[in-house]
Amino acid sequence: MLFLRPAHPLPDARDAAGGTPLGDLPEWDLSDLYAAVDGPEITRDLDWLDGECAAFAADYEGKLADLGGDAMLTCITRYERIEQVIGRIMSFAGLRYYQNTTDADRAKFFSDMQGRITDMSTPLVFFSLELNRIEDAVLTAMLDSNGDLALYRPYLDRLRAMKPYQLSDELEKFLHDQSVVGAAAWNRLFDETMAGLSFEVDGETLPLEATLNLLTDQDRARREAGAKALAAVFVEKLPLFSRITNTLAKEKEVEDRWRKMPTPQLSRHLSNDVEPEVVEALRNAVVNAYPRLSHRYYALKAKWLGLEKLEIWDRNAPLPKDDEKVIGWDDARTTVLDAYNAFDTRMGDLAKPFFENGWIDAPVKPGKAPGAFAHPTVTDAHPYVMLNYLGKQRDVMTLAHELGHGVHQVLAAEQGELLSSTPLTLAETASVFGEMLTFRKLLDAAPDQKARKELLAGKVEDMINTVVRQIAFYDFECRLHAARSDGELTPDQINAIWMEVQHESLGPVFNYMDGYEAFWTYIPHFIHSPFYVYAYAFGDGLVNALYAVYEEGDPSFQEKYFEMLRAGGSKHHKELLAPFGLDASDPAFWDKGINLISSMIDELETIDA
Repeated sequence: MLFLRPAHPLPDARDAAGGTPLGDLPEWDLSDLYAAVDGPEITRDLDWLDGECAAFAADYEGKLADLGGDAMLTCITRYERIEQVIGRIMSFAGLRYYQNTTDADRAKFFSDMQGRITDMSTPLVFFSLELNRIEDAVLTAMLDSNGDLALYRPYLDRLRAMKPYQLSDELEKFLHDQSVVGAAAWNRLFDETMAGLSFEVDGETLPLEATLNLLTDQDRARREAGAKALAAVFVEKLPLFSRITNTLAKEKEVEDRWRKMPTPQLSRHLSNDVEPEVVEALRNAVVNAYPRLSHRYYALKAKWLGLEKLEIWDRNAPLPKDDEKVIGWDDARTTVLDAYNAFDTRMGDLAKPFFENGWIDAPVKPGKAPGAFAHPTVTDAHPYVMLNYLGKQRDVMTLAHELGHGVHQVLAAEQGELLSSTPLTLAETASVFGEMLTFRKLLDAAPDQKARKELLAGKVEDMINTVVRQIAFYDFECRLHAARSDGELTPDQINAIWMEVQHESLGPVFNYMDGYEAFWTYIPHFIHSPFYVYAYAFGDGLVNALYAVYEEGDPSFQEKYFEMLRAGGSKHHKELLAPFGLDASDPAFWDKGINLISSMIDELETIDA
């Protein structure tokens, strides 16, 4: 699973004036997965996988309910090993592809591996379906008879949450086989189209990330030029992106209908192991807070910029006279590791190998996937972090964020392949916490009120982007999928839904240029992971509450924190948060995080007075 985060790098590894380089930026060494695409190791694993998938089905299909506890443990550990080998192959193929999505050989290898793995793993489809048909009492007896098997109870519980919605074996196998030419194919079309886009700005041709970066430029004219260049291309490509979105939304609606899912969101909630009412409480708390968060902050920002109304290209503008110092890679590394070590040296020790062993890919390169992510790969290897690093303070925060994911993934690997994967709602915990540690260290070291104001404003903007913007994205998806159930949506209809949520979330201080209505087209989460986005807001709110407990001086906080990360996906959010005295199912829980953001805006208003 990729944990994605938007980032906005510049077009090369120097600052805007062409000055100091960033230093030696690390690139991935993928040899810990496989030495080469045609090496004997990957051939060996593919051959083993082909035989083991068939053997597994021959040994267990139609027999699961009759297994004793010991035999069921053997079955599950064999299945886990298969998943691990599949994960290693697809991690290697996927990471190579994301390094250069426009390279035809990498794209072919990735696609070929997807196809081969899909074909090989078709015999495994029976496994989850048949497990879910076992009577509760029979499965409980198996678990009670073997302590090692009982460790897999959380995995089995999550699997059985899908029991009411599973289809016949034949239909499930069809969906499995069809996926490679269904959603996966549309996802690839989106990725390759995005990677190939170019934008004309003042006579210069730029890729997507470099053009998005102009929206944070100190020069307002450059921001406007960047925004208009983005709008021109997004509007031109609107029919294609509308077709992709319509097709994927309809495919989801058809599958949900066959599965008798009552809402489009439920499959995401089930995979996140979170109750729909908890997500609804989060959504309502944030939407109700729009006026005292985003509306109030952007009105304050308009005053700082000397404007009565903000244009949309002013949303991420730096503060007037904001220091545009480029932060070299070595300084970024020191900043983040110092913040991690100040919390607990174990956290710094876990992060250090990422810098030393080729686990980070940092430079901007042609064809490289946009944004940033951490990918856990498999539990007998290690995570990899991708950045597009160009030396802005935001890039340092992104480094802190993705390393938080990496630390979490290393610790959770102790749970094994089936229990290490953390639900998205909890997967953002360590990343946002790492970011908060780094921010607080920088804030404490701020030399004066001007520096403090710049740091606070940057953090408030990041939190608004994480909480307000992502909940607005979630509302956009909810409304889009609801509207799509009544028939195909025209580009204008999708645009209208987008603009509706933008007006609601950003507030009355903004003007919206022509073409902004098409800016929904470049958000990859809508394509790759429907309804993923609320996890960002969930994680931010959860971390704000956790950090408040930390600041209160709980002497055992660090131990509890590491235990929470080690748990991976083996515990429900209620169980994980209970040691901290927190409960995400309490609607008042979300007010803690919202109040923290609001208090920072309070301080900014005081500084500005």
